[in-house]
Amino acid sequence: MSTGFQRARRPEQIEARRATILETATAMLRERPVAEISLRELSDRVGLAKSNVLRYFDSREAIFLEVLDQVWRAWLDRVEQEVERELAEPVEDGPGYAREERVATTIARSLQGDRLLCELISAMASVLERNISVQSARGFKARAVASTHRLAGLVRARVPELSPEGANHFASAALVVVAGLWPFANPTEAVATAAAELGAPPASQMFADGLTEGLVNLLVGLVARQR
Repeated sequence: MSTGFQRARRPEQIEARRATILETATAMLRERPVAEISLRELSDRVGLAKSNVLRYFDSREAIFLEVLDQVWRAWLDRVEQEVERELAEPVEDGPGYAREERVATTIARSLQGDRLLCELISAMASVLERNISVQSARGFKARAVASTHRLAGLVRARVPELSPEGANHFASAALVVVAGLWPFANPTEAVATAAAELGAPPASQMFADGLTEGLVNLLVGLVARQR
């Protein structure tokens, strides 16, 4: 994948080279899981030596964290629109929690439709944050906090009874729910076969149901505690 120059020297060339690496990494991640992509293979796809790729990023993990940051922010743009559409019709307030259920269900459904985001969230703490520099860690964590706060603000704007602390807890816990459930949504062939023989539903359905139920219970429970 050529950028039109041999060696990136000017700032705009460096940014172009970084963008090419990230675009290539994103395309590869859409093909298969994080664990199956090596830095050497990524470098070959970009058309650079591995040592040259490391001039722009600390490590393979730092590259994938940058991809996570991009897809996370893109998802926030989409989910905000999806929640807005879902709540376009007035929701009657009553003894139940219909509005909270609709907000949480919409967020869960949107996450289910973004395989790459779920894959990277599941690998974030256990894999991707394990081989990066302090500088990369500072940058990524600052952006991750901003994205988490953005989700919290989105939820609280639709569920004003929720305190700022409760909204931040929901947004942070949603990531933990995804990270915990996602590996079970992608079992090996042997595990999937054994589960089917025992009458278990497909792993994808278990993930969808578990995520929806988890986020609904979390949001409703946080609101209920404040009433």
